[in-house]
Amino acid sequence: MMSKKLVYIAILLIGIGATSCEKYFEVTNSDKNSIPVNFSTIEGFRSNLAGAYAFSYEYYSNEGFYIYPEVAGNMTDLIVTGLDVLQQQFDFVSSPDDVTRAVGHLWIAIQKPIANVNNIIEFAPGFIQANPDKKSEIDGIVAQAKFIRALAQFDLCRVYAQPYNYTADASHPGIPVVTRNPAPEDRVPRATVKEAYDQIIKDLKEAELLLGNAASEGPYFASKKAVQALLARVYLYAENWDEAIAYATTVINSSTVAQGPAYISMFNGNIAGEEAIFRLSSKNRKKGLGEAYSVKGPVYVPADTLMSLFDDPSDIRLQLFATGSQVLTKKWTITVPYGPNEDRYDPMVLRTSEMYFIRAEANLAKDKLAQCEDDLKVMIGRALGKTPNDIVLDGTKEGLKRTIIRERAKEFCFEGHNFFDIVRMKQDLIRGASTRSLVKRLNYPNDRFVLPIPQDELDANPAMKGNPTVNK
Repeated sequence: MMSKKLVYIAILLIGIGATSCEKYFEVTNSDKNSIPVNFSTIEGFRSNLAGAYAFSYEYYSNEGFYIYPEVAGNMTDLIVTGLDVLQQQFDFVSSPDDVTRAVGHLWIAIQKPIANVNNIIEFAPGFIQANPDKKSEIDGIVAQAKFIRALAQFDLCRVYAQPYNYTADASHPGIPVVTRNPAPEDRVPRATVKEAYDQIIKDLKEAELLLGNAASEGPYFASKKAVQALLARVYLYAENWDEAIAYATTVINSSTVAQGPAYISMFNGNIAGEEAIFRLSSKNRKKGLGEAYSVKGPVYVPADTLMSLFDDPSDIRLQLFATGSQVLTKKWTITVPYGPNEDRYDPMVLRTSEMYFIRAEANLAKDKLAQCEDDLKVMIGRALGKTPNDIVLDGTKEGLKRTIIRERAKEFCFEGHNFFDIVRMKQDLIRGASTRSLVKRLNYPNDRFVLPIPQDELDANPAMKGNPTVNK
């Protein structure tokens, strides 16, 4: 039997519906020999890219990545127990031995698209050399592959490594940076967080260049705008304020902010939405978010801490909640008619509103208070149906920081941001008194702010090191 290894050698996935449920990948010699054959045709590249998108959707929607930062945060409560919920992450008792639950599932699930696109990137130069007439299409496929790899490595880093600013030079343990699928006998150590971010940014910059002036295929495909939006987010996490401002501004200047009914419809209308920059498609796939947040039988619900932030009844975001004996989120509920299997619960990965908050936060860090205030007024004005000039804010640095924290929590609830925002902002995790979690408070910094490295990975890969405290 082949050793259980990080990326588990080259994965051959053909077709958009490729969704293996194996824990680890074991590739026979015949499989390895078939990989170059698969990449000898343009159809092979297209199919493997489709598989990478499918696997990205799986880890976002069905393997728990999109929900993890909500239940680990302080704005969501868990009301159902069982094997398929993130109870251990809610209570911060994750175990490295939980290979069949979130700890092991997320580790493996996020590796799947990385392994897929590594093959694409590896075999692309040879294919172009043999088929120069296909260079333009392959360049576009490689650009999307690099975006997917950057996104997945960034997400892996957010779950299993402390934030970039945990040490002054980001020299603390990050994730294994794998740009070529390893052989079973290879030992793959963890890079530093800085090294991981350097590779993420390198991939995104190369994708940006390859995409050039190519027209976008829509929000369900990586585009130049999506690359730039992800760069803005990565630079924000790395506290590179100038680059975060520059990329956020580039995206804002070519994007739309959804207003009024268009804002509600991007969640409830079974459409991508006019401010969507990058979403992952649930078409013909299990609808994990629709099940987790179903108003008919939810697993996760808004916490009192979230609802207490809404102090203006005219806030359009309140239309995304259902009230009754239990307040529920309707962000992942379709409210327009649809046919059998036509409902869409597509994770919103990047959207225009985030760019305003990124620019506001970066400008605040640079003491550009007026610019920060301007962007916050745009966002709050949209929420309240007012013009930015009608919004009055506490314009002090501390006042604006409180507004950013408060408004991000309201704007991006149930979109996979809450816990990551708390940690990167070096905040203490403070939950409301009514929380159903065993944990009411955790102070920053905290070893429990990351998941343990799965024990199976540590056993199979001697170069891998665990995380303090959580890897006992």
